[in-house]
Amino acid sequence: MMSEYIVGKNPVLEALRSGRPINKIWIAEGSQKGTTGQVMVLAKEAGVTVQIVPRKKLDQAAEGESHQGVLAFIAAHQYAEIEDLLRRAEEAGEPPFLIILDEVEDPHNLGSVLRTADATGVHGVIIPKRRSAGLTSTVAKASAGAIEYVPVARVVNIAQTIDLLKERNIWVVGTDASGKEEFREARLDMGIALVIGSEGKGMSRLVKEKCDFTVQLPMVGHVTSLNASVAAALLMYEVYRQRHPLSR
Repeated sequence: MMSEYIVGKNPVLEALRSGRPINKIWIAEGSQKGTTGQVMVLAKEAGVTVQIVPRKKLDQAAEGESHQGVLAFIAAHQYAEIEDLLRRAEEAGEPPFLIILDEVEDPHNLGSVLRTADATGVHGVIIPKRRSAGLTSTVAKASAGAIEYVPVARVVNIAQTIDLLKERNIWVVGTDASGKEEFREARLDMGIALVIGSEGKGMSRLVKEKCDFTVQLPMVGHVTSLNASVAAALLMYEVYRQRHPLSR
């Protein structure tokens, strides 16, 4: 497993020039000149998020390494493209089965989703570039190795991606407390993309509007929601159940 970050102006510049996958770059307040300015320009061209943060945050993250005011968080694994995910389904001779995570920020949740996705035959997971956990070594560890087998595509805009999937005859199903159907009533055996909302807010309004329909998970206890990875697991296994009915 490679390190989760690269520190220093020149190493980060080289990483950007080589096209290495980078989740985000931190630049210390007051360091946005000279070589660091170059980092910002290249990051913008590559579509990499740059955040200006207090120098103390870089000191803590770099753990004593000389960061020169620049630190890049790198992916533990390469990201896939949407087409790669759809190709996997086609090669398996199966209708596509995808998971869309709408701003799930906890790396342990992303790792758990990948682990269940591998178990249930999901062809790939889609995450947004912003406000989402990326493929860090924490995620790799939480996935118990599933990160090696389940491709993850990182997209700029989830709503636009949903439109693209609909054009490919994939039904997009959201999870929402006010969903019209309970998840066990819904038909989920066709080409499908399940949307799981963020830990705190659920699905964003625009993403919810884009869904073909929404389903709810019954809650008879005192808490009002399930952990994102648990909700995802229940729905993934429901898709699996419908696709692989027990023979009588």
